[in-house]
Amino acid sequence: SHPPQKKKKNLSSVHKLRNKPNIMTSTLCSPNYFTNLKELKNLRSSEDLPRIICFARIKPSCSIRAFNPMQAARFAPEKTSCIETSRNERWEKLHELAAHHTNDKRVPVFVMLPLDTVTVGGSLSKPRAMNASLMALKSAGVEGVMVDAWWGLVEKDGPLRYNWDGYAELVQMVQKHGLKLQVVMSFHQCGGNVGDSCSIPLPPWVLEEISKNPDLVYTDKSGRRNPEYISLGCDSLPVLQGRTPIQVYSDYMRSFRDRFRDYLGNVIVEIQVGMGPCGELRYPSYPGSNETWRFPGIGEFQCYDKYMKASLEAAAEAIGQREWGNGGPHDSGHYKQFPEDTGFFRKEGTWNTKYGEFFLGWYSGKLLEHGDRILESAKGIFQGTGAELSGKVAGVHWHYKTRSHAAELTAGYYNTRNRDGYLAVARMFAKHGVVFNFTCMEMKDWEQPGPAGCSPEGLVQQVKIATQIAGIELAGENALERYDAG
Repeated sequence: SHPPQKKKKNLSSVHKLRNKPNIMTSTLCSPNYFTNLKELKNLRSSEDLPRIICFARIKPSCSIRAFNPMQAARFAPEKTSCIETSRNERWEKLHELAAHHTNDKRVPVFVMLPLDTVTVGGSLSKPRAMNASLMALKSAGVEGVMVDAWWGLVEKDGPLRYNWDGYAELVQMVQKHGLKLQVVMSFHQCGGNVGDSCSIPLPPWVLEEISKNPDLVYTDKSGRRNPEYISLGCDSLPVLQGRTPIQVYSDYMRSFRDRFRDYLGNVIVEIQVGMGPCGELRYPSYPGSNETWRFPGIGEFQCYDKYMKASLEAAAEAIGQREWGNGGPHDSGHYKQFPEDTGFFRKEGTWNTKYGEFFLGWYSGKLLEHGDRILESAKGIFQGTGAELSGKVAGVHWHYKTRSHAAELTAGYYNTRNRDGYLAVARMFAKHGVVFNFTCMEMKDWEQPGPAGCSPEGLVQQVKIATQIAGIELAGENALERYDAG
């Protein structure tokens, strides 16, 4: 089976669109010249991946090549800078930022640092290797790097007890090399998804609260709890030792701002605000752990914790349809199924009825409200610092060619053949002046399995139009690692 589009832990090509013409793309190529993507996606072990990454001197084509140690001799005559990487470092991302440059033809590249750049103890991991890596990246013409600021590491010792020391060391090192830094406010757990090379759970004191009250996390109709992220159903309830989740996220971002005030806007140029699993504004409808879901399954609705159920009941009562508030759709199928296997998502299914419109409007609306709350807070905290704000939206491209767009619906994007689900997200981002960061920019329709009804190209085009209408910038990153020949 094919893995899903996924996250920011990859070494791959990336595209960054700022709604400007003539944007170039950067491409990473493999020495093994994998031309069959199915063959590539079957690779699992670290031995399958390159252990040395060499960045050719930047040319107008912005071509970047990666190759393994066995082929290093072949490239000896070329002027290259090499970085010896650890296993975790194989999962890197190329990420771009165009807002800080006047030359529209130049495509700045940001490289995602390893997920465990900061250790569990709060210190910078392998500082000598990091210093050498940053030096090589700078000489290669890279604009900067991106790092996750994990909630589970920084606030692990207790509420309001923050340890930013490892990140402070990184910021100073990045500045020393004349690079820029993008920081992700990562309020989700690391581990259990494609590309996750280490495990960083939520803070221990938060997990303790979850053990006392399991409804604090997203829950599916079978009662499976997902520990990746706090349920948005309790956003405004003081369930975390007297603070609401939104207050906790706000205090965290405020602490970051105060600690790094002198670097914001000059070294730290972008803050990406995490709003869900994998840092994306979505529900955990396609969890990667324990074989619960497999690509290209439709996923499941995540609205069965007591807080979400109470909200649904209230919404149904408000329109005089109390029976519509008894949980989510009963005929929406299971994680691994296809749309036509279900009564809800099939061609003329329940999704296209008054009930379907009510439920999907409520489900997607709750997600938009969640993003609005967090971004409103982030805007107030970082306003005037010079750092740009961004938010990430998942590229759920499978079953895009079907009428219901089932996989998008379970993720929280009310996008169907009859309705544009991304314009509402773009307008919410525009309200706060936030860059719309979208994944799966590197994917092509022809590369996807036919039965899955995928159209990453169509999805990207739709999102591009939505951001243009909303008047905001569209940023992009790769979803999976790539090894292109040429």
